[in-house]
Amino acid sequence: MALKKPEGFSSYFEDWEERTGAFIEYNPELGEQAAAGLSAPEASGPSALALRDFPCAVKDNIAVTGFSLSCGSRLLENLRSPYTATAVQKLEAAGAVIVGKTNLDEFGMGSSTDNSGLKRTNNPWDTSRVAGGSSGGSAAAVAAGLVPFALGTDTGGSVRQPAAFCGVVGLKPTYGAVSRYGLVAYASSLETIGVLSDTAARCRAVFAAIRGRDPLDQTSRDAPASAPPLYGEDGGPAPGRDAPRVIGVLSAETIARAIAAAAIQEAAATGNTASAEERALETAAQAAELEDEVRRGFLLAGERLAALGHTLVDVEIPSLKYGVPAYYTIAAAEASANLARFDGIRYGRRPDWAENPDDLIDKTREAGFGGEVKLRILLGTFVLRSGFQDRYYLRSQRIRAGIRRNFELFLGETPEDTADSPAGLPRPPCDAILMPVFPTRAFGRGDAGLPPFAQKAADLYTCCANLAGLPALAFPVGVEGGLPVGVQLLGRAFAEGTLLDIAETYEKAYPFPHPEGYRAFWS
Repeated sequence: MALKKPEGFSSYFEDWEERTGAFIEYNPELGEQAAAGLSAPEASGPSALALRDFPCAVKDNIAVTGFSLSCGSRLLENLRSPYTATAVQKLEAAGAVIVGKTNLDEFGMGSSTDNSGLKRTNNPWDTSRVAGGSSGGSAAAVAAGLVPFALGTDTGGSVRQPAAFCGVVGLKPTYGAVSRYGLVAYASSLETIGVLSDTAARCRAVFAAIRGRDPLDQTSRDAPASAPPLYGEDGGPAPGRDAPRVIGVLSAETIARAIAAAAIQEAAATGNTASAEERALETAAQAAELEDEVRRGFLLAGERLAALGHTLVDVEIPSLKYGVPAYYTIAAAEASANLARFDGIRYGRRPDWAENPDDLIDKTREAGFGGEVKLRILLGTFVLRSGFQDRYYLRSQRIRAGIRRNFELFLGETPEDTADSPAGLPRPPCDAILMPVFPTRAFGRGDAGLPPFAQKAADLYTCCANLAGLPALAFPVGVEGGLPVGVQLLGRAFAEGTLLDIAETYEKAYPFPHPEGYRAFWS
């Protein structure tokens, strides 16, 4: 069936793209032809396959044949992908149309997309503010209505934070649930391909299409049979989708107390206790204190979830206070190894002249890498030095295991671990854990923005899901001061279905907001 282009979409796209800068590359012919549900017949069969003819954007660190694969870096600005990532192949097999590649922080390193070496991406709600990062281009494209869904990547919150900033749904799947084949590696043990979408139902359909074991990625695996289903056997809603759940609430105050206690303990251990409490409170405030608008949104989400019949209980995750230093140690170490391939010989733009191979590599990286990438490579090289691995890297891995155990106390172990457990064991106390996503709404630039250190410290709420390898789902709960506010739900491994059930029920009762000028082209 020949698709007619959506009326007025071309001018709509041009206007929003000029304002947001979401795309690095866009194919206008494919974009106009992908008319979504406006001209396509009603989808038949399982809901998981209801993606046919819908346009999709892909973050530009995921390979798509014939499109760019720049990773937001000047080093790879002219690279064209010779192959397609497995997750993208699965989307195309379901009928989705890849229409372009979206902007990102260089190699996925950043919280604003301002670290891109190619262009700047703005927030559709307020173009003077950031879209979040590193999947800011994908989030902005969905929020502006340029595509109904997009693929991003999440290493420490890079799908969920821009989703919260732009007012869209953002899913970070269980580690291994989606193949990473075709993803340019940053921190291999932490990152996963995720989904940004306009609705929870569409997020479910996209995830259902891309998940599953891939022989090209040995870390990938199928969901165990005991995992919560995404759909019923007939392709409709899974049984019990609207059932009330037990949701643990991990508040900012709880996390701040844990950080303060750790700071006091550290000060006491060093013998400098004169102002230990003052420094501890300052540390807690900087890392965990929520902006008033974010606090109101978080409290509102809890009230609404309770009104929908869910049971809310307070929980504490003691090891969460160590999440940020452990995350950045592991991520930087893995980045220093993964990015060693970009030397101007096999990959990357070469300088016009070099005296020898070492000079070639030095000049390539000096001109091609941005400041944030250089910083993380140097940090990773440092923590992997002989004599420092035990002190930093291996210690961080032990913290990582402790964080996962803390979450399992409330959520239970993975379904495959408990499948053969004796009957009669107590049920895990929580089906999901409700957390903030970021301490602030989308921040501005310059004096109105957040300094780089504060941006890293604010990853406290998101990075622990990556350290534990657990799924997390961000979704908008309202608008405060003209900007969207989001929260996230974190669940046990392969329990994406549970998180999506809660979010979809919430969305039915409290529809998600859109920026002014948004037009719903996608049914």
